[in-house]
Amino acid sequence: MKQKISSFFSGRYGADALSRAMLTVYLVLTVLTIFTESTPLRSILNVAALTVCVLMFFRMFSRNTDKRSAENVKYLRFCGRIKQWFLLRHNKWKYRKTHVYRRCPHCGSNIRLPRRSGEHVCDCPKCGISFDVKIK
Repeated sequence: MKQKISSFFSGRYGADALSRAMLTVYLVLTVLTIFTESTPLRSILNVAALTVCVLMFFRMFSRNTDKRSAENVKYLRFCGRIKQWFLLRHNKWKYRKTHVYRRCPHCGSNIRLPRRSGEHVCDCPKCGISFDVKIK
């Protein structure tokens, strides 16, 4: 029996960050289903939870590891952009009295500059372009 289970799971993709996120969504939908009194809404939540669960197991048992890995990379990039956005907002608030943030006109990256009044020339660390910055 051990051999059959081992041969079934060999070459399968397994769990990754996207699978764990799908498991979290499944659990949240299931808990919402428990506390929902409306019958049509409950059935919609049940179908959504079942769909997420089936997709999660499909991804975990898939032998097409290249596609599943590409899906996970897209998910991680998306989550990374969201985390970066919140981190930038947090840092802007945290350093609002000592620093200002400006965008590079060439590459669009955010640059933290010390808060000193006047006009300054700034070099972008990402693309190396120099540009003028006016700080009030």
